[in-house]
Amino acid sequence: MIVNTELEQKGNLFPTKILHFKKDVDTFYFTAENDVVLQLRILRDSVLRFRYTTTGTFENDFSYAITKYASTGYNHLEIEEDEEKYTITTSKLICHIAKVNMRVKLYDAKDNTLINEDELGFHWEESYEFGGNVVKMSKTVNERESYFGLGDKPDHLNLKGKRFQNWVTDSYAYGKSTDPIYKAIPFYTGLHHNKAYGIFFDNTFRSYFDFAHERRNVTSFWAQGGEMNYYFIYGPQMQDVVENYTDLTGKPHQLPPLWALGFHQCKWSYYPESDVKEITSKFRELKIPCDAIYLDIDYMDGFRCFTWNKEHFPDPKRMVKELGDDGFKVVAIIDPGIKIDKEYSVFKEALDKDYFCKRADGPYMKGKVWPGECYFPDFTKPEVRDWWSGLFKELIEDVGIQGVWNDMNEPAVMEVPNKTFPDDVRHDYDGNPCSHRKAHNVYGMQMARATYQGLKKFNYPKRPFVITRAAYSGTQRYTSTWTGDNVATWEHLWIANVQAQRMAMSGFSFVGSDIGGFAEQPQGELFTRWVQLGIFHPFCRVHSSGDHGDQEPWAFDEDVTDVVRKFIELRYQLLPYLYTAFWNLVDHGTPLLKSLVMFDQEDHQTHYRTDEFIFGDKILVCPIQEPNAKGRRMYIPRGKWYNFWTDELVEGGKEKWVDAEIDSMPIFVKEGAVIPKFPVQQYVDEKQIDEVTLDIYYKEGKERSQLFDDAHDGYDYTKGRYSLRTFKLTGKSNELILQQHKEGKYITTYESFKLKIHGLPFEVKEIQLDNVIVPFSDMKMDETGAMFVDKNFSEIHIIG
Repeated sequence: MIVNTELEQKGNLFPTKILHFKKDVDTFYFTAENDVVLQLRILRDSVLRFRYTTTGTFENDFSYAITKYASTGYNHLEIEEDEEKYTITTSKLICHIAKVNMRVKLYDAKDNTLINEDELGFHWEESYEFGGNVVKMSKTVNERESYFGLGDKPDHLNLKGKRFQNWVTDSYAYGKSTDPIYKAIPFYTGLHHNKAYGIFFDNTFRSYFDFAHERRNVTSFWAQGGEMNYYFIYGPQMQDVVENYTDLTGKPHQLPPLWALGFHQCKWSYYPESDVKEITSKFRELKIPCDAIYLDIDYMDGFRCFTWNKEHFPDPKRMVKELGDDGFKVVAIIDPGIKIDKEYSVFKEALDKDYFCKRADGPYMKGKVWPGECYFPDFTKPEVRDWWSGLFKELIEDVGIQGVWNDMNEPAVMEVPNKTFPDDVRHDYDGNPCSHRKAHNVYGMQMARATYQGLKKFNYPKRPFVITRAAYSGTQRYTSTWTGDNVATWEHLWIANVQAQRMAMSGFSFVGSDIGGFAEQPQGELFTRWVQLGIFHPFCRVHSSGDHGDQEPWAFDEDVTDVVRKFIELRYQLLPYLYTAFWNLVDHGTPLLKSLVMFDQEDHQTHYRTDEFIFGDKILVCPIQEPNAKGRRMYIPRGKWYNFWTDELVEGGKEKWVDAEIDSMPIFVKEGAVIPKFPVQQYVDEKQIDEVTLDIYYKEGKERSQLFDDAHDGYDYTKGRYSLRTFKLTGKSNELILQQHKEGKYITTYESFKLKIHGLPFEVKEIQLDNVIVPFSDMKMDETGAMFVDKNFSEIHIIG
């Protein structure tokens, strides 16, 4: 059933007058005359949960999205009652609940600004076909309100005026505005009057969001079953909203291994072994940095998961070791479809243990995928996840594979009209039996979770690296992701940029696209421009379909190869900066990429920008997204920014033309930033890092930057064996002060910093290092004027 209109009142039911009220510590219950109950729980001062039932009783409270580590607790809570409403107040929010119809209004507790209010509020429609209800919520649109988030939607960043649905779908060669595609993340941020809030509709059924599309003054969301169960998250800053949502649904369980942030090369497919070795050797010969090579489905025996084609790969363990000796990690694909073959041990064991999904009337769910006819494990059953994770022992522990890539896990089924399981397939849902209508959107998430558990166990003491195509809210705890089967077009370069930003503002930062496009063949210029964008995405991988030609960095011409090498080298130089950003993601939930609206929501010019974004918190990036361009106009956010290439200092808050020939792209650095850089390596930890460059960008005023480092793999950092350095820069008209504060027990391999100062407005006359005057002539410097100092300095004064 698809609800076509929120205006259609026929069959819609609404809460009636509130008769009863009950409080239980942090939870309030409001019961209406017609047995509708609103359960309002105060999780934090800024996070409220609204949960409705139409029968007087609630279902078992279970969610795959909410992490057990979510923060709870509040500073203030009180409730008042008058003739018209109940008022619940925390230190951040005031919530009004009308007695006559249960409608909700939410205000900022500090200045009493209206943040969000119900229009019709909660209503529902009985589903005679399936039972239960279609549950709906409608909200009033505030003046100049904008909407952001909702996962991987390939559309304008600002969702105002659009309608979407969440139903994870195999969407080969999707286009701009294709909906739905691979992810279901029912979370959005609303922004008006410089205040941001978020709504997370935790309902795994097929759901819909209408952002003032049907009616200009109404936004609404609804689902084809389950409960009306949503969380209201108040900022008022967008970054606070996203960080609180990420706290609720889970930060990544650990840092990725540093090699996972390097450059990766993938194709459908590199085989046999000689082809794999030819590709990896070419990277080293041409000195193009690369950390990972991927094996697609052709490495398997007849596409049977957890097997090897011994003709193409006669000795996988030896091959993986030899590739490892040359600095390459091997990442292998694993799909959910298990070939029906009684001689195949994985199939036989799952069949014997009754681990496969079944149809409503008892037969197994059978569908055609790459191996032919397959059955599919029910990953929503804990025993199945445990079994699945155990299957990785040989692949990971014995053979030495370092990462696993889960594909086709929407789940995708070929040669059927809806591309996936029928609605009647049954699932355990962790002891809450249900149909595929409820489990579909979490199937891929639970497969990725089981895969993650296998890698964590068998790759220990190293960290797991998992990639998934399908995802629901909370999947970011276990895995990275990519944006699916895109196309080698300039439009898809724009889509990739928007999707990575939107995923980051949807709580899932570890994301990238298939650089160059998966389907069709890019020209050299498009490939180059895509690499330039891709090195600023947290997950950086070229991936292409072998049906459409070669897509390695040397597959075009020497000029393309040289530019691509230059930018991949830049990626490796910026690894300590990106790794530090990951530390803040894991520690605080801070997005790795920030759209301009998140960076400066008070500047209304940012609300409709799509191209520019902030990488980490100090670097501004704007890709070139059309052919034959010699540059572009871009928006520079408020503040002052240094051109990365020329050191020109520009004033923001306006559009500006920026030159960018094919070997360049618009990159700017925020004034006051301290950007750490590694030397170029052909792969992570190829060399021992003896020296880290600090690019220091002068600012008259103050700025704070960080540098995180550890062993680049393993779990010692969780025991305090990490190095976190905080740099506080203070600039004056004739003085620059850099202070360093150190935390953690890890002893870094590097002993010194190389200080490169940009934009210094005075000639240096004196340097004080930890309160000792050092004659300028005695400072160790290189030919560029960069200074070398001990890594453990506390304070440097550069005086003019």
